[in-house]
Order: sequence, then C-alpha cells, then structure tokens
Amino acid sequence: MAIEIKVPQLPESVADATLVTWHKQVGQSVTRDENLADLETDKVVLEVPAPVNGVLKELRITAGTSVTSGQVLAVLEEGAAAAAAPAPAAKLAASVAPAAAPAPAAAKAAAPANDKLAPSVRRMVEEKQLDPAKIPATGKDGRITKGDVVEYLDKPAAAKAPAAPSAPVSGAAGRQDQRVPMTRLRARIAQRLLEAQQTQAQLTTFNEVDLKAVMDLRAKYKDVFEKKHGVKLGFMSFFVKAAIEALKKFPVVNASVEGSDIVYHEYYDIGVAVSTEKGLMVPVLRDADLQSMADIEKNIGLYATKAREGKITIDELTGGTFSITNGGTFGSLLSTPIVNMPQSAILGMHATKERPVVVNGEIVVRPMMYVAMSYDHRIIDGREAVQFLVAIKDALEDPARLLLSV
Repeated sequence: MAIEIKVPQLPESVADATLVTWHKQVGQSVTRDENLADLETDKVVLEVPAPVNGVLKELRITAGTSVTSGQVLAVLEEGAAAAAAPAPAAKLAASVAPAAAPAPAAAKAAAPANDKLAPSVRRMVEEKQLDPAKIPATGKDGRITKGDVVEYLDKPAAAKAPAAPSAPVSGAAGRQDQRVPMTRLRARIAQRLLEAQQTQAQLTTFNEVDLKAVMDLRAKYKDVFEKKHGVKLGFMSFFVKAAIEALKKFPVVNASVEGSDIVYHEYYDIGVAVSTEKGLMVPVLRDADLQSMADIEKNIGLYATKAREGKITIDELTGGTFSITNGGTFGSLLSTPIVNMPQSAILGMHATKERPVVVNGEIVVRPMMYVAMSYDHRIIDGREAVQFLVAIKDALEDPARLLLSV
C-alpha cells in the first residue's frame, strides 16, 4: 500500500518551511517513527517521521525547496522490503576471485554513512558540507563524534584534502574565500536582532551581585535537593525566582508595546536562552511564578536538551514576557544583551569571579557577578530599570527574600 508522506501541520505564525535534507533515499527501508527528513522554519527544525514500516518509493521534493503544510514530500510503500541487488562492479569482482573479508581494523576505521551519524553530528556535517568518509572517527565502533568534527574543522586545509600537484602561486592568487548561505534559522535570528535594535529605544543598565549567600545555600542543600527532586540545584532557578519578584514590583518591565498601547501581562512566562549549534533559542517557562525551584531546573534541562537535539516545538519558543540569558557559561564578564521582541526587557547574567569588595568597612573576597538589563526605553524609565535590577540584586544577596516575597 502506497502512503503519502506530507509536511506536518505548521503553526499559524509559520507560512512555510524549507526541506533541509533527506535522511533516506529511494529504495531504502524505513521503520516507523524513523526521521525521514528535516524541515527548517524561521524558528525551529522539524522532523518528518515515517508513519509505518516500509520502503521509500519516491521523493517528490528536493532538498532546499520551500514547502507548506500538507504538501506531499514522498511516497512510502508499506511493508515492502528493500531490494538487495548487487552492484555490477560487485558481480564482476565475484567472477574473477572470491571476495576477501575486510580486516577487522579496516572495518572499524571505515567512516559511518550519513544515516548512521548521531543527529547532532549529522547536522554539523551537513551544515559544513563535509564528507564523513574524510573525518577520522574516535567514537565507539568507529563512529564520528562531535569532537571529531570540531577537530577536523580546526585542521589546516592541507591536512584535510589529499595532496594535489603543486603549482606556483604568486601574490593574492592563492587566497580563497568560502561562501556559505545562512540557514533559514540563522537568517531569521539576524533579522529579529536587527529589527529589535531598529524598532526599540534600547538602553542597558548594570549592577553587580554578591553571590556568596546563594552559593552557601546551594552548597548546603544541593545533595539533598538532588536526592529528593532528581535534578541538580543550579543558579538559574535563583535568578528566575528573583526576576519574578522584581517583575511583580515593576510590572512595566513585564509589559510589551502593541502599536500605541502598553500591554501589561498579568502572568510570568520567563524565556531562558539556550545555545545550540544552529543559534540561540529561548524556550519559555510558562507560569514560572507557579513553579517550584525543582520544576524550574527540570524544565530548563528538558528544554535545553530538546533545543540542542532539534526537537523543540515552536509553541515552546513563543509567548514569553521576559527573558534571561547567561553569557557567563562561555566566560563573558560583561555584555549588553538584545531584547527578545516583542518583550521589553532582558536580564544578562555573566561569569562569577572572586573580587575584593568592601563589606561592613572591611575588604573581603567575594564571588561577584556583573548583571545587565537591556530594556525598551520607550515604556521603561531609567529609574524603573535601575530599581528593577537592584531588586534582583537584593533578592540574590539575601535569598530568604525569595521565600518571604519581600
């Protein structure tokens, strides 16, 4: 029975998608729920799973083509088995001499095919337009790891390509450029960042936070917290809770601009930025004020995993009222984050460094973090922005405030 493989129903906010790559070709067997192709929208990469076991009979759409909801991508023959016809070259070799079995070492060193790569590795290989056969594999059973790809990319070009006859090179004739088109997601990120700067009157205010109290509290309870809740106690849940308390005191920071109106949101959907291979994504913690710290840590971990595996949905990335981004994970000491429109403000966390500070008239060494808040000056005044950041500082330097909501 022939079954049509169609583009999944796209959200209302997404008009079309781009078929990035096929993971199966005509004649290959597929199993139910196996990913056949990747569709890239402006926000996420969607997978097209096989509805049944069978053999891919026909591809209707080529990679790089724009598609819409319900459009037929391919035809799958249910229940059929892939024909295993030997190649002509194999027949010729068999007639000349018995085929020699490959040596174990050679078999292990053979590079895996594209459909055997881990999803994250496959995306790196396809984005960089690499040949997996040329990448030395160090993973289990001769598989290519992300580290193998990164190491291969870091090698000089001469070390990647086979030696070619040398030719005299003079001046700039030997220099080359590599031109790679932006992915649809990267182009959309670039467009939204530029739009945010052109539309909003963005300004950034800074402060610093002494994290000793938070670190002491975390060190005291992290083991029992993980044992009880099954998740590690990180720092992000403290910042989310502190941001919510500050948002309650300064509702305009949780608002957004629609035309000539200010929309005050009476709920707290907090976006937490996650870095992925394809760019920055901001999953949203719905009703974060109703979530416990354990819930926040679990949901952040879940969303981060889904985002990096390309399985996060558009609904999970839309509708936030305020965002938090942590450049400190990459070593950033200070930055000016860009507001995630249509929101009006974003909190930037940074690296925690021990620095000498004055406490009660004495110089002591404390774990300090610079925090930044970029905001839309059209509706948020400087006074409100500064006081909002001070409220976050106060809550983090005295975590009991988060329990007492004071």
